[in-house]
This record gives sequence, structure tokens and C-alpha cells, in this order.
Amino acid sequence: TESAHRAAFNHAFAEVGREWVWDEATYTKLLEVSGGKERILHYWKQVQPGLKDIDGAGVRDTVEHMHALKTAAYERAVQEGAVQLRPGVLALIEAAHQAGLRLAIATTTSPVNISALLRAALGADWAQQFDVIEDASTAPIKKPHPQVYLQTLKRLQLPASDCLAFEDSGNGLQAARKAGLATVITPNHFTADHDFTGALRVVPSLAGTTVADLRAWHAETLATA
Repeated sequence: TESAHRAAFNHAFAEVGREWVWDEATYTKLLEVSGGKERILHYWKQVQPGLKDIDGAGVRDTVEHMHALKTAAYERAVQEGAVQLRPGVLALIEAAHQAGLRLAIATTTSPVNISALLRAALGADWAQQFDVIEDASTAPIKKPHPQVYLQTLKRLQLPASDCLAFEDSGNGLQAARKAGLATVITPNHFTADHDFTGALRVVPSLAGTTVADLRAWHAETLATA
């Protein structure tokens, strides 16, 4: 989703009259900061080192406004087909359901972003396909903190050793590993240079990956535990 997110941020900045443009190199670096609002504030402090919030709310309110505009632009982009599930993801979700596996979403992005993407990809009843959904509204502490994974495991009533996490970034891997989860990584264009030390597998995509593959990979973690 990162290309669409970057375009949406730039749209929001233009809409409020700021001459900020995040090119790919800038955005790739900013992905080290988890959370859209946090990313905006981090960048603002970079370009304006003396930034002060005189009334205690002005900067925060401006960031909230820009992020709301960004979210709306992103949702429009998704509805227009600018974002698709990555190769193999939908087939693996369907195969996991057929195999009786329980699925959960553990993300620190906003509920609106999740709904926009998965409604377009899975249909109006997308939420019914997941036993648990944790997002920024329920787990406000961003990755690499493990809060979202710890809460997901608690709600699933499963030990980490019974589960696999899927991530595409260094912060995501850190969060999953801190929660004790074996993690499969599929890097994207923006995260290819992240440190994925400790991942169970690093694969270019999930295309062709089967439930049997996942069971075999997971068995490796049990054998070395």
C-alpha cells in the first residue's frame, strides 16, 4: 500500500498549501517511523527544527487535519482500484479458511484504512473472515512495540508458539518477535533494505505459498524451541 499512501500524503500537503513533497527516497526513510501522524510530525520537525506548539494544540490539530485529508485521499485511491492485495495473499487466506485455521489482523494503521482496502479486496463482509481485528483504535502504541500482537494473542486465547505472523517491514518484524511470534517476511519496494534478522522466512511474495508450506516452516520453530 505504500505507493498509494505516499501519494495520499502529498495530496494532503498540497491541499493545505504546504510545499512538502515526499519522494520515494524521503518516504522510504520516513517508514522507519511507525504511524501516519507520527510520520508527519517527525518530518515537520526535520524541516522546521525550532517548531514550537505555543498553545499546546496548534501543531497537533494541524497534524490531525493533514492526516484526515490524507486518509480520505487514500480511501478514494483504494476505491478507484489503486491498491490491490499482493500476489498470493487472497489465495492463502482462502486456503487457510478451508484448512480450519484462525485468522487475525494485527496492525497499527487506522480502522478506516483497513476497511477501505479489505472491503475492496474481500467484499462487504470482509471483517467476518477474521476472528480478531486489532488496529490503531485498539492498540495505539505503534510497532515496533508488541502491543498489537500481544492483544491479538490474548483475544485469540492462543500462545505465540501456535501462530505465525506475516510482516513486510523491520518495525513489524520487531513487534512480532517481541511478542514471541515466528514471522514470515515479504519485503516491499520500500522495505527491501530493512533488517530482517530473526525472521522465520524472507520471501519475495506469497505467490505459490501453501498452507502445507506454512506448517512445515512452523514445525521448524517447534523443533528448535
